[in-house]
Amino acid sequence: MIMGAIYPATVVMGLHHMYNVIEAGMLSSVGLNTWMPIASAANFAQFGACLAVGLKSQSNKTKVIAVPSALSAALGITEPAIFGVNLRFFKPFIAGCIGGGCGALYASLVHLGAKGTGVTGIFGILLCLNAPVKYILMFAIAACVAFALTWLFGYKDAEPETANGAPAAEPEVKEIEVKAAPAATGDLVVCAPITGTAVTLKETGDETFAAEVLGKGYAIEPSEGRAVAPCAGTISALMGHAIGMECDNGLELLIHIGINTVELDGKHYTPHVQEGQHVNAGDLLMEFDIPAIKKEGYPMVTPVIVTNSDDYAEVSGKLGAIKAMDSMITVKR
Repeated sequence: MIMGAIYPATVVMGLHHMYNVIEAGMLSSVGLNTWMPIASAANFAQFGACLAVGLKSQSNKTKVIAVPSALSAALGITEPAIFGVNLRFFKPFIAGCIGGGCGALYASLVHLGAKGTGVTGIFGILLCLNAPVKYILMFAIAACVAFALTWLFGYKDAEPETANGAPAAEPEVKEIEVKAAPAATGDLVVCAPITGTAVTLKETGDETFAAEVLGKGYAIEPSEGRAVAPCAGTISALMGHAIGMECDNGLELLIHIGINTVELDGKHYTPHVQEGQHVNAGDLLMEFDIPAIKKEGYPMVTPVIVTNSDDYAEVSGKLGAIKAMDSMITVKR
């Protein structure tokens, strides 16, 4: 029960891969992997919590992130749900931990185990064909407990929307000074936060970014270890490896420095801002040690995502060599 509850926390810290050794040991010694159902229960619970947010929220911005992220969690990939939704609102994350604990408790009581390793989520049932009904019940318990707790206690819209789905109050629009020529009237510009080479999200090698689960955007292969604010706005989220921004012009951005670098837990990164701080375009956000991060085995390609891109007509961008504060992404209203 305890491990089912704290498993998502180990995902946040990037420690969850260590369980592969435990699973291999179980299979070699007793031929049954009892850890896999515990991990699946935790994943299903984060799915339930994230789905509750997506269904309960009246915000289109939240819905378009939460629902796809929930489906991803049901398949065993919980990072979009955890980092994009549940941790953001926090209470859904706690509800997911409680649901995971309940599902894991049931799995332990009925001695549910898998005959292999490597898959969790819905397709994990293929490893539990010796007890498929128990696996389905574990799924239902974990997801339903997390869903119910989130629906009842874990989530409440912070700001109502108007009938047409737009926010009730529009944020103030401020001009952004960029080196490149200004975009057409009415378009919004996102400058490059990093000097390097701009590429498409498909070239990141990460399925979540390539599928635009978190939103549309582009990526940069950095040549310098400095990230600056691509627009004026407020730091909405600050993790060791990533920065969320709510721009004054209404755009919401995610700058994710490196792929799978959440596992570094902030190592080799030096933030220069705090969550909630207002910054101007060009202000230094973070420094990072490119050689050290690459030496740890992590690609440095950095997605720059417009997380509320579904609120706009089109997101386009430039590819190739680019300098920090050059015009990079154009968002059409």
